[in-house]
Amino acid sequence: MASDQRSSRLAAIGIVAMVLFGAMGMRMWFLQVVDAPALEQKVQSNKTRTQKLLPERGRIFDRYGRIMADNEKMLTVTVAWEALRDRADRLEIFGRLAPILQVTVTDLETRYAGPLGADGKPKGSKYSPLLPLPIKEDVGEDTAMYLLERSEDFPGIDVTNEWKRAYPFAPVASHIVGYLGAITQNDSAQYLDLGYNLNERVGQFGVEKVYERYLRGTPGYVKYEVDSRGVILKVVERVEPIAGNDLQLSVDLNLQQFAEQALETQLRLRRFVETCQAKDAKRKSVKPQFPDCQNLKAPAGSVVMMNYSTGEVMALASYPTFDNRWFNSGISGDKFSEIFPKTDDPDKSLLVNRAIQGQYNLGSSFKPFVAFAALDTGQLPGGEDYYYLDQGEYTLVSIDKETCQMIKCIYRNALCGGGNYACRYGKVNVEDALAVSSDTFFYKIGEEIFSERGGQPILQEEVRKFGFGSSTGIDLPFESAGRVPDKESKKKLVESGVLMEGESTKYLVGDNVQLSVGQGLLAASPLQLAQAYGALANGGDVNRPLIALALLEPGTPNSDQVGVADLTKAVVALNLGTKDTIRSLSLQPEVLDPIVRGLTRVITGPGVEYDFYHSTTGERLFASYPYKDLPIAGKTGTAQGAASLPWNDSSAFAAFSLDANQPWVVSAYLEKSGYGSKAAAPVVKCMFMATIGAATVADVLPSNPLDITATVAAPERSLPSNRCLGGAAYGGRD
Repeated sequence: MASDQRSSRLAAIGIVAMVLFGAMGMRMWFLQVVDAPALEQKVQSNKTRTQKLLPERGRIFDRYGRIMADNEKMLTVTVAWEALRDRADRLEIFGRLAPILQVTVTDLETRYAGPLGADGKPKGSKYSPLLPLPIKEDVGEDTAMYLLERSEDFPGIDVTNEWKRAYPFAPVASHIVGYLGAITQNDSAQYLDLGYNLNERVGQFGVEKVYERYLRGTPGYVKYEVDSRGVILKVVERVEPIAGNDLQLSVDLNLQQFAEQALETQLRLRRFVETCQAKDAKRKSVKPQFPDCQNLKAPAGSVVMMNYSTGEVMALASYPTFDNRWFNSGISGDKFSEIFPKTDDPDKSLLVNRAIQGQYNLGSSFKPFVAFAALDTGQLPGGEDYYYLDQGEYTLVSIDKETCQMIKCIYRNALCGGGNYACRYGKVNVEDALAVSSDTFFYKIGEEIFSERGGQPILQEEVRKFGFGSSTGIDLPFESAGRVPDKESKKKLVESGVLMEGESTKYLVGDNVQLSVGQGLLAASPLQLAQAYGALANGGDVNRPLIALALLEPGTPNSDQVGVADLTKAVVALNLGTKDTIRSLSLQPEVLDPIVRGLTRVITGPGVEYDFYHSTTGERLFASYPYKDLPIAGKTGTAQGAASLPWNDSSAFAAFSLDANQPWVVSAYLEKSGYGSKAAAPVVKCMFMATIGAATVADVLPSNPLDITATVAAPERSLPSNRCLGGAAYGGRD
C-alpha cells in the first residue's frame, strides 16, 4: 500500500513538473518569437535618451511690419535628475546653487518636488522626468560661464539655450497680442496629446493663444546613447526644429496706441466731472436716499476701429490694461498677485478685453436697428413719411388702466429745462427721432411691434440680422456672444437668479419697450456695435472682424528700421485676410436712407423746433470737426446704470464714414462716464480726426525697461494733444 502511495505521489510530481516545463517553454517561445520586437524596443530605450529641441516661436507684426512679439535667446540652468535623487546630495547642491542663482533653497526644492498641497506634501514636479530639471531661466552669461567652468563641483549641471518671448512695444496692444504662460493642470492632457512638454510655455491670451499651433513651430530632437547610469556616450540622431510661422495682424500700431491714449485721457478727464440728480419743479431730489451730486467713476472702457468694407480691425483698445511683459519677467507669485489681484469688482479686472467681452446696454446707439426693424417690417404706416407727435412721455396702450396701477406704463424722454420736465420734440419722423434721440418714438415701436403681432419676437429677429446676440467670429479668444432678450433668455435669467426675486419669467411688453431704446436685458459688446454700424455703412454686409491678415513663412527678415520687419521679403504661407461676409442684408433705399440721414444729422444738425430749438445729440460737439475732409454719421447712447443715478450711466457712441474711400467705423464705450455725447463721442471724434491728420498721432516707440518692482500693470498714457476731445462741454443728452 505504501509503495502504491509513493508511486502515486511521484506520478503527481512528474505531471506538475511537465506542466511547469511546458509553461516555461511556452513563455520562452513567446519571448523569443511573439514579444521579441517589444523587448528589443525596451532594451533600446534603456540605452537611449531623447531630448526635445524647441523651435523659435513665430514673430507677430502689425500691418506695416512693426514687431509686436519677438524672441530673445535665453540661458537656462539645468541639473540632471540622477544627481538629485539622494536627498542629502540634493540639499547640498541646492544650498550651493541658491546664492549663485539668487533664489532660495525652497524655490529649488519646489521645482524638484512641486508645491505643497493641502496635506502638506509636495504635489510632484511639473517638469518632465525625461529631461534635465530647469532650475533657473534667463540667467546672465557670467553666471552660466561660472557654473560650466565648475561643473565638477556641481554634478549634473548644464546650461541650455532657449527662447524668451519679447514684446518690443509693450504695453501697447497687450489685449490683442496676449502673452505666454505655463501649461495649466486642466490643460495638461490636451497639450501632452499634441506633443508638448509640460514645462513649455504656451499662448494664454490674445493672438498668442488663438494662433498657438502655428506660432509654436515643429520641435526637433536629439537622441543620445547612454550607459546604465544615464551618462551620455554619443549622439545617435539629431533632427533640427522648424521655426513657427510669423503672423501679420491687421492692426495699425500707431492708431492702436492713439486709441489707447484717447480712451485713457478721456476717462481721467471724466473722473473730475461732478454730476447731479435731476430735480423736480419743487427742487427736491428725485432719490433723497442718495447724495445730490457725485463725481463720475469712469473706471473702464474700450474703443474699436474697423474697415467696414473688409472687416479688418485697425485698433481695438481696452482699459484698464496690463503689460504683457510681466508674464515673462520671472516676478514672484506674491508680486504677480499684487499686480493682478483676484477681485469680484469688474471695474478692476485687467485681464478682460472689454471690446469683445464687455456685455453692455447700448442705450440710444441701438436705435438705428430698431428703426430698421420698424421700416423693414412695415410697422410704421407710411414708412419714412410716418410722423409721431412727441409730447415728452408715452403711455402703454396695450395694458389696461387697472394693471397700470401695479406696473410701469408711462415712459418719458430725457429731461429738458434744467431737469424740470421731459423733452418734447413735437411732430417727428424716423429721421428726426434718430437725430434728436426721441425715446417716446421708439417706445411706441417697441410696444406696437410686440402687441400687434401676438408677442412674436419680430424685433429680436430683425436686430439679430446685424449680428447682435451672436459672436462676431473675431480671431481673439473669450469673445462673448451677448444677448438679445426674448422669452427663453429671460426665463433662464430669472431661474438662475440673475434677475431679482419676484421678476416674472414671462417676456412682457415692457421688456420689449426697454429693448427698443437699448436698455433692459440687452447685452452687446463694442465690437458687435461696430460690426452692426459697419453693415449700415456698406449697404448691408455683416462682415466678420479680422485681426490677422496672414501667416508668413518662418524667418521674415528685419528691415533697416529698428523694430520693423521687411514685409516686402515675407512669404505668405496662409492668407487670413480674405473678406468673410457672414450675412448680406437687403437694405432697400426706403429703409436705409432715412436711417443714414438721421445719423448724419446727429453730427451736422439740424435738430427740431418745437417749444424751442432742440439741437441734435452731437451737433455742438462736432461743430469743430472737419466734416468736409471726412463726412461721418453716428449715434450717441447713454445706458442707465444702477438706481438710474447719473453717476452710474455709461456712455456709448458709434459712427461710420460716408466716404467709401475711407471706410472706417468706430465705436467707443466708457463705463460710468455719463452722457454719450460727453464721454464716448469725443473719443470717436478723435479717432476719425486721426485718420485724416487732423489730430496728432505719435509714432509708437520701443518700450521703456520693465520695472519689476512696480505695483501697476501698465503706466499711464495720455494723448500728445487732447484738443480733438474739445467740444465735450457742449451738448448733454444721449
